[in-house]
Amino acid sequence: MKYVIVGKNMEVTSSLEAAVKEKLGKLDKFFAEDTTAHVTLSINRDRHNIEVTIPVKGNVIRCEQVSNDMYTSIDQVEEVIERQLKKYKSKIVKKHKAQAAFKREYLEEPVATDEEIRIVRSKQFEMKPMYPEDACVQMELLGHAFYVFRNAETEQINVVYKRKGGAYGLIEPEE
Repeated sequence: MKYVIVGKNMEVTSSLEAAVKEKLGKLDKFFAEDTTAHVTLSINRDRHNIEVTIPVKGNVIRCEQVSNDMYTSIDQVEEVIERQLKKYKSKIVKKHKAQAAFKREYLEEPVATDEEIRIVRSKQFEMKPMYPEDACVQMELLGHAFYVFRNAETEQINVVYKRKGGAYGLIEPEE
């Protein structure tokens, strides 16, 4: 696997680069040699953040970890990505998607079914049109991290969500 490592608000030292390559190198057994992992390291006050994005055909494997130590964040991100890959593998094998990005040995291993995705609850509710700002208020009143609503301006289904730092995000479908 290839690595593109960049720093935001910090300089990426050779020891940090070596730690990233060593930890994420454990993921080499899953990916083809020409797969590229994009790694962004950043520090904001005492929060050490690592973001790893690995584009594979049709999908993106992404993980972000934050701690008070960069080396701890690096350790955590590798573990989370490995768990994601084990879940994602069953989809790849079933649908034969993105197989070129992964090693044949990995794809031929039996699929672990102990971590299958299970939907345990389904909800249906009426969606009256509202503005995104009203949806944010409703989300706060319910104590949720996101809220699905019909946008009064566009008549499309949108999602508002709470971002780190207290800001809000809006997800809209492309036209």
